[in-house]
Amino acid sequence: MRDYRPQAQKSLLDKGLQAFAQTRFGGWLFISVFPTIDRALIPVTRGKLSTGLGQPIVLLHTRGARSGVERTAPLLATKQGELVVVIASKAGAVKHPGWYHNVKAGPEVEVTLGGRRVPMRAEIAEGAERDRLWAMACDNYVGYETYQRRAGERVIPVVALRPR
Repeated sequence: MRDYRPQAQKSLLDKGLQAFAQTRFGGWLFISVFPTIDRALIPVTRGKLSTGLGQPIVLLHTRGARSGVERTAPLLATKQGELVVVIASKAGAVKHPGWYHNVKAGPEVEVTLGGRRVPMRAEIAEGAERDRLWAMACDNYVGYETYQRRAGERVIPVVALRPR
């Protein structure tokens, strides 16, 4: 998986797809339908295909905070070097996604990148680091700003994944 491309380097098609993903219907597809497809498609194609429509999608493997059962969440990722940033937006829902609670309870995770699982440590970014990573993620996908408005009072968490 290559490092993210800023908005200035994105094509009109990329920008159009981002606009669609920001709609309520697009957000619903990316939360309710596409994850099921990506959980099967990404491992079979070694990360070459996903429903991300040109955006980098990773599989985040966590342990259930209460159950201890492995959970896999396909997520849009912003990569810079060895750092992988994921945003707990849930398309602007008023509650955090389940995977976020799992990461808080067990920060030792794995991420499928380019078809292989990589052990990572998740850290919830705060302060200046959160601001910097949020800006980078928003430059990768402008929909996060829409999602933050939709989320109301909930501050959308930014999660930094680094190799263990």
